[in-house]
Amino acid sequence: MDSALISVLLPLALAVVMLGLGLSLTVDDFRRIGRHPRAVVIALGCQLLLLPVICFGLVLAFDLDPLLAVGMMLLAASPGGTTANLFSHLFRGDVALNITLTAVNSVIAVVTLPIVTNLAFAYFDPQVDGEVGLQFGKVLQVFAIVLIPVVLGMLVRSRKAFFADRMDRPVRILSVVVLTAVILGTILAERDNVLGYLADVGVVAFLFCLASLGLGYAVPRALSVEPRQALASSMEIGVHNGTLAIAVAISVLGSVTLAVPAAVYSVIMFPTAAVVGFLISRVVHRTEGGRESLHV
Repeated sequence: MDSALISVLLPLALAVVMLGLGLSLTVDDFRRIGRHPRAVVIALGCQLLLLPVICFGLVLAFDLDPLLAVGMMLLAASPGGTTANLFSHLFRGDVALNITLTAVNSVIAVVTLPIVTNLAFAYFDPQVDGEVGLQFGKVLQVFAIVLIPVVLGMLVRSRKAFFADRMDRPVRILSVVVLTAVILGTILAERDNVLGYLADVGVVAFLFCLASLGLGYAVPRALSVEPRQALASSMEIGVHNGTLAIAVAISVLGSVTLAVPAAVYSVIMFPTAAVVGFLISRVVHRTEGGRESLHV
């Protein structure tokens, strides 16, 4: 892939996405954990524990190429994307919970993403040239590209809330444009192999997306989380930060092939999340008085 894309555009793309996240966050979003601990802990448990296990099972079941297998595990370890907030709003989920989960998970991912990725490298042992895995220096890169833009965005919001509110919509639109460009760039870079990759990883990515969205709703509901929060959890767990996974794969780990699962998933997850969100919203709806009930 073009060196300018790797060294400049990809980190810049991720910075835009994470800055946009920071512009929408306040310290109160983290304090909200104490007000809704059950919903937050259950959703994070699904995201951090269940998803890697499910992804690992799918990868083994379909006997993926080792590099693609590690790429899928990298995707599974990535936090929810900011687009989850949009889906949650569209289908009447608890958007405040989405914001809290995205904020907390983006911080936790700085630790969990390298752990899951390194374990995947150790297990699948893909044949790559040079240093593999996320060593300490690369972990610091992940820390910098994830947290620094978020912190800067939060600082801007704390000092210039009106400016942050005005920039929210343009930055969200730019984030979608950037994500689309990154996906297209990844696919074009591997255009000679793209059909083979789609055949190899497309079904796995689709099944993983369905499992993420379905379990993201079913597990919280089974543990007595209220319906709107369960819907928010479903969107948060199913809509991954594909830009982060692609940027880490290409810019930090230096492999376009590792980025292919995240690119394929990013294409699949939008229509899948829309359909699943619509179906769940038929179950969870608001009454005229503003109360929620189960529609059976």
